[in-house]
Amino acid sequence: MRLIPKEIESLWTLFTAPTIWAVHFLVCYVLVAVYCEKAAAAGFTFAQMRLVLVLITLLALAGIALSAWLAWRQWGFGSGDPPHDAPTQEDRLLFQGFATLLLSGLSFVSVVFVAVPLFFIETCQP
Repeated sequence: MRLIPKEIESLWTLFTAPTIWAVHFLVCYVLVAVYCEKAAAAGFTFAQMRLVLVLITLLALAGIALSAWLAWRQWGFGSGDPPHDAPTQEDRLLFQGFATLLLSGLSFVSVVFVAVPLFFIETCQP
């Protein structure tokens, strides 16, 4: 029995990791912008905000890792070498899995880059 059925692998899986990155980017920057604008009225510190952002980042990375695993499974666990350019259903699925795997890697690195300022910024700057 599979935890995630193979039928879930469709064209939509191609956009999963970049969408997770975009939502993560938006949430991180909006939360920090709102917090820094309303810091005096906020009932928590910047360190607590940083912890929330780290948890959001870990969730985003886990979602992207799941997307990458699904893509690797769709690609046949790396059994087929690119290019997958034959006009067959199998090659289309292999190409989609490979492309999704590459996009997942790019999105993973992008989420890490968005999270890097969390380690350098200690408080809101006026």
